Amino acid sequence: MNMNFSGKVAMITGGASGIGLATAKMLAADGARLVLVDINADGLKQACTTFPGPTAPVGLPCDISQADQVQSMVAEATRRLGRVDIFINSAAVLDDKLFLESSMADWDRTLKVCLYGPMLCLAAVLPGMVERRYGRVVCLASDSARVGQARLSYYAAAKAAVIALVKSVAQEVGGSGVTLNVVSPGATNTPLRMEREKSLRAQMGDEKYERRVSSVLKMYPLGRLG
Repeated sequence: MNMNFSGKVAMITGGASGIGLATAKMLAADGARLVLVDINADGLKQACTTFPGPTAPVGLPCDISQADQVQSMVAEATRRLGRVDIFINSAAVLDDKLFLESSMADWDRTLKVCLYGPMLCLAAVLPGMVERRYGRVVCLASDSARVGQARLSYYAAAKAAVIALVKSVAQEVGGSGVTLNVVSPGATNTPLRMEREKSLRAQMGDEKYERRVSSVLKMYPLGRLG
């Protein structure tokens, strides 16, 4: 699909890798100017070098779970590129634990990044969008928010909350020409997921792990992951 984003400024959190980086490359190919945001400063710097010269993004390191960093990051993006027209929240963390083996510290970290992070970013970018009467927001959730997923209970809970958040805020700002939507991918072979799978293989052993993989693939009509 070819879409024209010429003249639009798109900000992508989690932009150093995975779905965030893939989305950034799609938007750049369709003419958008980019702001890539990620907590991994080295990975972010490397990601920015993968774009052709004229489409090189602005890279801004940021921990989106920290309100002061988010405010500073959005202010810097606005200073350098004038505004934010499109906001994609792709940043996330995974924590592979059974619920009864997890702690409040585990829940806190996941909720801060996967729920409070999008909330803080929305609070920072939406006022300008509403004022200009234009904005496009897409937050990444997860199919686990709909069906649940063992060993990812509080991640699934955070993503379910993101869906409710986006639906609610969309009702509040839709009259201003700002739209909010959610994309809920199934299992996708991002670096984040592959790191988790490596850990699972080590815990389960090769034979049990391969049975798990076969079981997961049966859930998808194409017989493969994203």
